Formats: sequence, structure tokens, C-alpha cells
Amino acid sequence: MSRIGKKIITIPAGVTINVSAANEITVKGPKGELKEALDRDIKVEIKDGTLEVQRPTDQIRHRALHGLYRALIQNMVEGVTNGFKKDLELVGVGYRAAIQGQQLDMALGFSHNIIFDLPKEVKATTTAEKGKNPTITLESIDKQLVGQVAAKIRSLRKPEPYKGKGVRFVGEIVRRKAGKSAGK
Repeated sequence: MSRIGKKIITIPAGVTINVSAANEITVKGPKGELKEALDRDIKVEIKDGTLEVQRPTDQIRHRALHGLYRALIQNMVEGVTNGFKKDLELVGVGYRAAIQGQQLDMALGFSHNIIFDLPKEVKATTTAEKGKNPTITLESIDKQLVGQVAAKIRSLRKPEPYKGKGVRFVGEIVRRKAGKSAGK
């Protein structure tokens, strides 16, 4: 019994959903268009501005896919209407970030700057205010892509446990360790 899979998705105004014969779902909205290939066993039923995902049997595989595809379709609908956003902050002396076209140029305490190529679907902005850590804001209609890009940027310099320096998500709590004890 999938609680997520049984939830009905309400389709907001301005969003159109189309399911092709090859079981590919296309969601179009004010911010763009997303496509996803569905498993051949999962059926999608659209009626009166709502969408329902159905599974053929109660096999473990079908139950797993039921909730998965319902969540993916919900994220697609949310993305084309509102979009998704991830904020990262750079904690450390001399850590900086700048955008040049679709490239993110970051100084993360290495001997060289790191240049990260952003996918064309992701829009990034950077802010650097005096007295605050520099931040990178990633925006896109694809939730998976934004999360993947944010995780990749974070992996370039993960927060270390002693001083907390590194790239972290805004609001992320970094467990700190005690340093060396004083001498005898």
C-alpha cells in the first residue's frame, strides 16, 4: 500500500500533461517543458484537472515504481510552475565564486581556481556581501539536475569537521570536532 503512489496530483492552470504511446510523459508549463520515460507497467490516468498513477499488481517491483513515478511526476509539475532552487555557501578565508556565462569560477583554497561548467538548464547567481560568506544560488525546473549540480559543487571542497571550512548547503549543520588538547 503506497501512500505516496495513491495521492492524486492536481494539475495547476497553465500546465499541460501529455502521455505518448511509448509511455513517455511530457509536462509543459510557464517555465518550460520536461520529459520522463515511464516504466511500461505503470499507467497514468488524466481526468478533470487531476492525474492518477496506477500499478497493475501488488508485486514489490510495481509497488516501488508506483510511488517513484508519482513523485517524479509531482516534481515535474512543481518544476514547470515554480522551479527549484538550491543555495550553497562558501565558508573559509579567501573563498570566492564568480559566474562567467555558464561557467562557475571558484577560489576554494587550492593553488588554482576551479572552473565548473554548468549545464545549460541551470541558472546560477553569486552574491558576496561584506561580513557574510559568499553564496551560490542554483535555479532550474529540473529538481534532480539542480540537486546533482549542487552535490557536485559541494564535493569539490566538503566542509571539514575542525573549522567548518568548505562548501555547504545554506542551513546545513556541520558536526564539529574538538581540536588537540593543550599540552601537559
